[in-house]
Amino acid sequence: MSEAVIKCENVYKIFGSNAQKMLQDANGNVDAKTFQENGCIVGVNDASFEVSKGEMLVVMGLSGSGKSTLLRCISRLTEATGGKIFIEGQDLLKLNNKELINLRRNKMGMVFQSFALLPHKTVVENIAFPLQIKGIKTEDSISKAMDMVKLVGLDGRENYFPRELSGGQQQRVGIARSLAVEPDIWFLDEPFSALDPLIRKEMQDEFLRLQEKLQKTIMFITHDFDEALKLADRIAIMKDGIIEQLDTPANIVLNPATEYVKKFTEEVPREKVLTIEDVMDRSDSVSSDLKVLKDEIIENVAEKILTQEKSVSVIDQNNKVVGSINPSKIIQTVFGGRKSNN
Repeated sequence: MSEAVIKCENVYKIFGSNAQKMLQDANGNVDAKTFQENGCIVGVNDASFEVSKGEMLVVMGLSGSGKSTLLRCISRLTEATGGKIFIEGQDLLKLNNKELINLRRNKMGMVFQSFALLPHKTVVENIAFPLQIKGIKTEDSISKAMDMVKLVGLDGRENYFPRELSGGQQQRVGIARSLAVEPDIWFLDEPFSALDPLIRKEMQDEFLRLQEKLQKTIMFITHDFDEALKLADRIAIMKDGIIEQLDTPANIVLNPATEYVKKFTEEVPREKVLTIEDVMDRSDSVSSDLKVLKDEIIENVAEKILTQEKSVSVIDQNNKVVGSINPSKIIQTVFGGRKSNN
């Protein structure tokens, strides 16, 4: 794994007037129910993880699981009750206001569920605003902002004010404003949730394209498992403030760490997540006319494999046979492990 851009060590966020004392007395063993009985709400419970340079970590969980609170702690929009947070080695919790503003302005892009648009500025002025704060001259910032307007499909509305836009359109302005700055670290809290499916898919594709090109470090929150599978390098699943599992999409589906994660992932279409390597037989290297790459997503090659009567060779990038896969294994994976006689 490459260097950690974001590092959390035993991060807690507890809401309530006596939260600090309760946390000290708990000595690291925070029980949400006990805290609630004493007038405290546990938002984040002992979160420790790293996000590498260029990685997209998607955080998932039901409403109230703590995912937005975690994101707000890491951007220090909410003060953590305990633990340490490092951004590129800097201790975030020790920064003064000036240092924090500087870090946010130059390193972070944020899109939260509340759009926080400036009501007296037009769409294009809202998008250009953070660029102007960075000292980019008006002409250049407006030119860049117009590119972003086109990207999010708001052509013709660049001179509208926020009050003249729908919720989905306002969210697009927020996304465009975040993209315009081209930050090193992006924090995105359900940024596509108010978009219609077509625009949503376009924005996901655009994000992936930008990510491939720019290799930003991204923490992305979503309720949508398909979106998580499409975007994530790794997924963190939260429940009651606790990170139940943080792993690759394939490992979360194949090896759920807890009963909750198992329930959370049982409806996931495995063929969209798993690669041939995840389910191939390593010990049985056969020679066949049809060969498939070990890195292929199952969905993309399932049809070809299912036309074969016998096992198919699996190869690596160097054309070396590294295993085999039987058509029955594809059926088993796609249709939830039904027994096959093959």
